Order: sequence, then C-alpha cells, then structure tokens
Amino acid sequence: MSAPDTPGPGARTAALTLEAQSGWQRVRWHALGGPCELLVDGEDGVHAMELARLASAESWRIERKYSRYRDDSVLSDWQRQAGEPVPVDDETAGLLDYAAECHALSDGRFDLTSGVLRRVWTFDGSERVPSEAAVQEVLRFVGWNRVRWHRPVLTLPRGFELDLGGIGKEYAVDRAAAAVSAEARAPFMVNFGGDLFTPAARSAGTPWSVGIDDPARTGRAATHQVELQRGGLATSGDARRFVLHEGRRLGHILDPRTGWPVAGAPAGVTVLA
Repeated sequence: MSAPDTPGPGARTAALTLEAQSGWQRVRWHALGGPCELLVDGEDGVHAMELARLASAESWRIERKYSRYRDDSVLSDWQRQAGEPVPVDDETAGLLDYAAECHALSDGRFDLTSGVLRRVWTFDGSERVPSEAAVQEVLRFVGWNRVRWHRPVLTLPRGFELDLGGIGKEYAVDRAAAAVSAEARAPFMVNFGGDLFTPAARSAGTPWSVGIDDPARTGRAATHQVELQRGGLATSGDARRFVLHEGRRLGHILDPRTGWPVAGAPAGVTVLA
C-alpha cells in the first residue's frame, strides 16, 4: 500500500478540496498512493465536507496502519520481526484471512508476499526489463504457502514481507463508505483512484454515471458508461503502469509463480458487484 506522505492532524482539513458541481458536490484529497474523492448528491457543501472528513480520516488511518512505506506501520513491524510469531489485531486478521482465501481460490495467483517483486520491476513505460536471474533471485522470497498464519498469530519467514496493495484500497473504500453512511443525509459515492462504492442511487432514483477509462486513451475517453444504482466497481489494466519488452506491452499485474507479468492479459478489466 502506497503513499508515505499521510497528512498530519493539523493538515487534514487543508488537504480537502471542495468543488461544487451542478446538483452535486465533489471533495478531493490524496491517500493510498493516488487521488481520492467523495461525491455527495445535492447542494450542501458544508455537509459534503463533513462527510469527506470522515472518509479521508479512514483512508489515512488505513494508510498509516498498512503502508509499506511507513516505518511505523504494522507491515514494517512484521518485517522487523520476521522469523518470530507475531499476534495481530482482529482487523488485520480479517484481511489476512481474506488474502488466504484469495490465494486458495486463485491457485496461488494472488499472493500477499509477491510485493517484493517491485525490487526488480518498475512499470514506468520504459523498456527496462529485469533479467531472468534477477527475477529468480527475488522469487526466493515469494510464496504465501511458506508463511505461517494461524489466527491471530503470523510468522513470516526471514527475508519475506507482505504487501496489502492488492486488497487494501478496496478495503479502505468499504470502510470509508461505512463511516460516511453513519452520518450521511444525502446519497454519496466513494471513489479511491477508480475503486468505488455507492450504497444508493442519487435523488429520485437517478443512477450514478461512471465512465470506464479507455486504456488506449487514458484520461481522455471512456470505453463504457456504467449506470450504478448501488454497489462497488473496480478497474485495473496497463494504461498507466507497464513496460515495453520485445515489441510487447507488459502490464503491472505479476504472476507470483513466475515473477513475470501475466501473459496475454487484457488491456483493462472492470469488475462490478
């Protein structure tokens, strides 16, 4: 999970930017390595800011707790105590249980330990591709099946680390939406870098209209328009994070079993629930 520059308590209100739109309000901030926003139906900008303070506080709390870039995060604690059993709290245990289930359902294709592959891969649009030897060296530290997880005790092998980036932002969206729901007097949508959720349609039953970014013209065009009455939506692809190798475009989704980008992956995938 990214973003080492979480705002301190005194900077949080200043970090929120309110934009009044026609019939709705947008409040923006930065967390979890990218842009975050809360959309609130109606004309009440004061209420939108109140709700955004709740959503942003939850996003920054989760970032502080699980960021791989912070020395004081629980992930950093795990890595410092690698080789020793470490008890975790209920929130963390729930995330680890979910990650273990994803690992089993995907036959090992989803693996929290695979974040170490970033040591050799940088998806910046260049042609810099690691050697097979470099990839194999890092793969020595990949493999959820080598982690000992018996709730609530986690034991990481020495040299291993965990990366919650594959589920952390979506979890943050759900938690932020729950915090906002408790106080909201108007329909809203939480959007953290394209991973979003809304508990209800806009006023009078009007759906939220969500554009799916065109990977070939990212930020400039949409491939589809989704009318969302209620639910969550997440999109991933190679529009912004890729490398070029032997004339091919390799996206940033890595196969933890090989250490290489997934072969023949689509340019973009959107999941609606």
